[in-house]
Amino acid sequence: MEMIIISPKITREHGSSRDFAYNMVKKQIMNGEIVPGTRMSEKEISEKLDLSRTPVREAFLKLNQEGLLGVTPQVGTNVTRIDLALVEEGRFVREHIEKAIVTLACEKLTKDDLFQLETNLTLQEFSIKKSSFKRLYELDDEFHHIIYKGCNKERTWEMVKRMNIQFDRLRLFRLAVNHDWEIVVSQHREIFDAIEKRDVVLAAKKTQEHLRLVDIEKDKLKEEYPTYFTL
Repeated sequence: MEMIIISPKITREHGSSRDFAYNMVKKQIMNGEIVPGTRMSEKEISEKLDLSRTPVREAFLKLNQEGLLGVTPQVGTNVTRIDLALVEEGRFVREHIEKAIVTLACEKLTKDDLFQLETNLTLQEFSIKKSSFKRLYELDDEFHHIIYKGCNKERTWEMVKRMNIQFDRLRLFRLAVNHDWEIVVSQHREIFDAIEKRDVVLAAKKTQEHLRLVDIEKDKLKEEYPTYFTL
């Protein structure tokens, strides 16, 4: 397991030590640098991040509450495996909320909002050329966030993100192992076109198709990487 080491000075400038440890470990769990099932040690992480054990322990507690770390008595702390039941629950909630959001977006998004979306799509295409699935994931999230924000639904977005940690893990994993990234950008383009045309039915339909992409591929991913998933 490799961790990125950043000096305590930079840590203090960008927030608390706990938040720093939390963000670093969470990011590497989400993007697969720390794989499901990995044994986690407070001592090892604190040494690699040049922190005391207290903020690392607090970060571990928060990650446990989010379902990314699990604690087994007499065994220790491990990165949890991807739970497809939680993936489906999160996807289900997001699909139904987001279909309502894009319907609202057809009415509310301004020219500036549409420009931001189109700029984002251009950057997505560039990230594919650079073979950066991590950047594509970030832009994917940003694309949807722009839509929520344009509808004045920031708190709804935050709630959806909290519920979709396992879904997001699977999305990132899918991008990492399946390089058919063009379909993701193509679906975003279709959603954008529908919103720009103010076509509420088409926008909802394309959003549903987009959010079911990972659902279609999840069984194949589990078959190929069984140790990454819960039984």
